[in-house]
Amino acid sequence: MLKEKNTKQIKDIANKLGFMFCGISKAEFLSEEAPRLEKWLYEGKHGKMQYMENHFDMRLDPRLLVPGAKSVVSLIYNYFPSQTQRTDSFKISKYAYGQDYHFVLKEKLKQFLEQIRIQIGEVDGRVFVDSAPVMDKAWAKKAGLGWIGKNSNLIHPKKGSFFFIAELIIDIELTPDGPIRDYCGTCTKCIDACPTEAIVKPYVVDGSKCISYLTIELKDEILPKEFASKMNDWVFGCDICQDVCPWNRFSTPHSEPLFQANENLLSLSKGDWKDLSDEFFNELFKKSAVKRAKKSGLIRNITFLNEE
Repeated sequence: MLKEKNTKQIKDIANKLGFMFCGISKAEFLSEEAPRLEKWLYEGKHGKMQYMENHFDMRLDPRLLVPGAKSVVSLIYNYFPSQTQRTDSFKISKYAYGQDYHFVLKEKLKQFLEQIRIQIGEVDGRVFVDSAPVMDKAWAKKAGLGWIGKNSNLIHPKKGSFFFIAELIIDIELTPDGPIRDYCGTCTKCIDACPTEAIVKPYVVDGSKCISYLTIELKDEILPKEFASKMNDWVFGCDICQDVCPWNRFSTPHSEPLFQANENLLSLSKGDWKDLSDEFFNELFKKSAVKRAKKSGLIRNITFLNEE
């Protein structure tokens, strides 16, 4: 059948472009996610991320985002590094070691859609990399690319969780994959390890307490005092709940040159971070996601850590 043939071709293209895995879902209303999202927003667990309240219906139904949508193609792309920062340094999330994933993956997705059109014919759709009201983890789960763990991250049973999620929402029917089971079991390592107690209960994260939110999303001039002595030297993002997850023992280093860590970044000491000049900051983070926080944001976070 044409549907099966197109599905296989799309997965083959994804594989050739370096995506770890590719899964398919039918473009439809996310009925399971709707009440969860509504409750999470009502309880204010999104903190000051007001944009999370926008486009509620669109977040739950891709057909409102992409008219004529019939399939959601979910993809995951590895970013696990072969080297990490020195231990006596302020820390940034591993996903920000290299170039900004938004641009790197957006380019790959454009190639993906182009190849689909060459091989299959006229296909209309849009590509997404964490930049629109798309519930990427929910779609990836639905497509069988993993289960959503107690830390709210998508976990793949053979690759862990150090990967980016992207989507292609298109107007052709494909053969959908089904979800896999949850393998978290009785493990609570992520919950026990979170210094700010952001994982308020299994599968529920209070975003307003998350170190990633505090160091990146929160734009206040001073961080809330209640988190003093709880930041564990993180100045941009946080990997604690992933680092302790047993499933990440299966993580393997990525092979994407653009995600390669800058040697100068890996060798920075705390003293170097404190003396960061504008020129060096711009050079070090020229195409990095760290620019989201700006130098002033990093200085705010470092100052807060020094006052702990």
